[in-house]
Amino acid sequence: MEAPPDNDVLWARSLHFKHPDGSPGIAGISLGVRESEILAVGGPRGSGKTTLLRCLSGQVRVDGGEVWFNSSPVHTLGPLAREKLRRDRFGWIDPAPALVPELNVWENAALPLMLRGTSRRRAKVAAMEWLERLDVGDKSKKRPHELLQAERQRVAIARALAPGPTVLFADEPTAPLHRADRGHVLRTLTTAARSHGITVVLATHDQETAALADRSVSLLDGRRVKTVHLPDAPDTEGRAACSLSV
Repeated sequence: MEAPPDNDVLWARSLHFKHPDGSPGIAGISLGVRESEILAVGGPRGSGKTTLLRCLSGQVRVDGGEVWFNSSPVHTLGPLAREKLRRDRFGWIDPAPALVPELNVWENAALPLMLRGTSRRRAKVAAMEWLERLDVGDKSKKRPHELLQAERQRVAIARALAPGPTVLFADEPTAPLHRADRGHVLRTLTTAARSHGITVVLATHDQETAALADRSVSLLDGRRVKTVHLPDAPDTEGRAACSLSV
């Protein structure tokens, strides 16, 4: 078993995963992510971006290949160990915010910290810092149903950042946001990554979002590819040409 490079906080080799119904998810993907790097995983819908993030974060166990986090083999961990890793070291942002309806905004943002055993007062301070940065601090006492969809997504992002994760997995984090809001939220994410040393793996099909990353990789049909961007003029195939990466 080959050890990952010393400068990669997250490293994967030859990942394979099939969905429970037998449909392909990802096939043969290898990549490394350096500490504090922002990596964009691009590709059209259905290309395997979410599946890759779920494999890298230990949400699902890969069918083949290796996933390493800081020299720890995630692919060999049992369910409880993977759950602890996700709780203590990883953050996750879904395309749609899933907030606890019974809790108010700051309690939702502070929930991961309180589940770790952080005192309610300290958890609130950390949560409020990110809620303020994301311009929803004035909504801290409201319940999720009182917020707009874009405001709920900002709360979900604050919840992912408040515990100070080592790696933040963001699956289309700006999908519910209006175009005008996306820039501010993405700048907050990138600033947080650089100022707090957070590594970000960002799945997106939006080229403007990917452009804010330090580096990007592209997927197509569950495989990593190099894409040649063609002019907007229609072509006979109706799609950009691509070749498998090396």
